[in-house]
Amino acid sequence: MNTSNLKIWVEAARPKTLAAAFVPVLVGATIAYQHELINWMATTVALICAFLIQIGTNFANDYFDFVKGADTEERIGFERATAKGLISPKTMLNATIICMTLAFLFGLYLVWIGGAVVLIIGLSSLLFGVLYTGGPFPLGYNGLGDLFVFIFFGIVAVMTTYYVNALSWSVDTFWASLAVGALCTNILVVNNLRDVEQDKIAGKKTLGVLFGETMLKVEYTLMLLLAFAIPPHFYFQLDYEVWIFLPFLILPIALLHTKTIWTETEKRNLNQQLEKTAKFMTLFGLLFSIGIIL
Repeated sequence: MNTSNLKIWVEAARPKTLAAAFVPVLVGATIAYQHELINWMATTVALICAFLIQIGTNFANDYFDFVKGADTEERIGFERATAKGLISPKTMLNATIICMTLAFLFGLYLVWIGGAVVLIIGLSSLLFGVLYTGGPFPLGYNGLGDLFVFIFFGIVAVMTTYYVNALSWSVDTFWASLAVGALCTNILVVNNLRDVEQDKIAGKKTLGVLFGETMLKVEYTLMLLLAFAIPPHFYFQLDYEVWIFLPFLILPIALLHTKTIWTETEKRNLNQQLEKTAKFMTLFGLLFSIGIIL
């Protein structure tokens, strides 16, 4: 594979969205570490699976959005490889299948240590990753994308990471997963806010298309409020140390992002905001994890 080909594939994998795979595993594993139940091999495999599912979902989106006509010349988001003719639809579909198959094969190790419940969760994650834009009732086309992201990239990913380490469930991980799910959802919110006009034309019923742009701006704000409500809960209700408030160091950045979401009128500029939202999630996740350990 030559370098230009590799560059096309790296861009198609959408590395800017991979915070959504990294942070849930980081937070789930950190709580396992704090509880002295860390299993480094399980955490590593969980991270590999998370990245493969995220990349596979991105490839599936690239393929299905092209097939359904959602990606057109008018697109103002990041370039899509299939729509641009850089990768053929068949090749992109094969890449999706390869990613999801690899995630399944790596995941068998987690099933071996965690049992049937991990198999069910893993298969569901793979299935919904494809059904996000594929199948007869694609979630992302029917206003369910945000809920899917919140549940699978938040609650399921954080709690299951802890489970494959500790082989038990934890209330702490449920509360932590709400912050992770909220910040992950905000990456999608910016995406949908940017694409609302194109999505209308393509018949893609995102929350922005169904309820208007103000709904998305309110959602973004509420998700940030939810994320920042979790560290105080850890301190006052779960007896964590004051270090758990470390994410509040980036509260000014959150306020700046909220201002941009409410005031930016040039949709193309939201590409930059999408990157910033993903970086913010990573930073929050790192500070939150440090707070958990300390």
